[in-house]
Amino acid sequence: MTTKPQTFLPMPDPPEGKPEDMTNFNQTNLTGNTHHLIHHFGNRETTLVAGEHYLSRVPTRDLTGVRYPDLLIAFGVDPAAYYRSNAYIISEQGKPPDFVLEIASRSTGREDTGEKRREYAALVIPEYWRFDETGRFHGTRLAGDRLVEGRYEPIPIETVGESVLQGYCAVLNLLIRWENGQLRWHDPETGEHIPTFEQERGGRIAAEAQRDTAEAQRDAAEARVRELEAELELRDTQHNG
Repeated sequence: MTTKPQTFLPMPDPPEGKPEDMTNFNQTNLTGNTHHLIHHFGNRETTLVAGEHYLSRVPTRDLTGVRYPDLLIAFGVDPAAYYRSNAYIISEQGKPPDFVLEIASRSTGREDTGEKRREYAALVIPEYWRFDETGRFHGTRLAGDRLVEGRYEPIPIETVGESVLQGYCAVLNLLIRWENGQLRWHDPETGEHIPTFEQERGGRIAAEAQRDTAEAQRDAAEARVRELEAELELRDTQHNG
């Protein structure tokens, strides 16, 4: 009996965002947050940092109940399969994402704190976080939940200084911050923000300057050696003459 080859159909593109939903773009892409996280975690072959694509338990063309989180992070997965399927499919990846974040908007705020919270717990996503630039749509500016025995339990959020809220994300080993309305990611050991565009650029410039200085010092040393050799050669000539 001949088995008919399966036809692969990627899931459709998520619906276009409404103008009032631009907050998620501003907080993840415009600020470079996605780029910062990709570079922070490093291994692009098995670590996925992405968002605004579908999240589904199994392959499906029926989008009922299928979500497209603003940001998801998964370790030990196949990023190529994610882009091939146009979705994070749990049955295909063999595990749920480790982390999901939703950014508040007028049209999704109530879903983020209610229906999505229940669905992400049912999908066994270890941590689910919510960020609200103004605090109007989620009822709080920063919130996180950790899965404990199949149920989400709130992660403590503390006030740090003026206009800063933060909570510890165990699955990422990062402090997630609401800082003056901006989403930020801090290393719990150093307290510093993970490397940004500006820091990476500054590091490259410093490294190039250091390399140029080393090359100049080496050239000067080589020139001095040639001078000494020329002086010795001249002395030998004069002595023998």
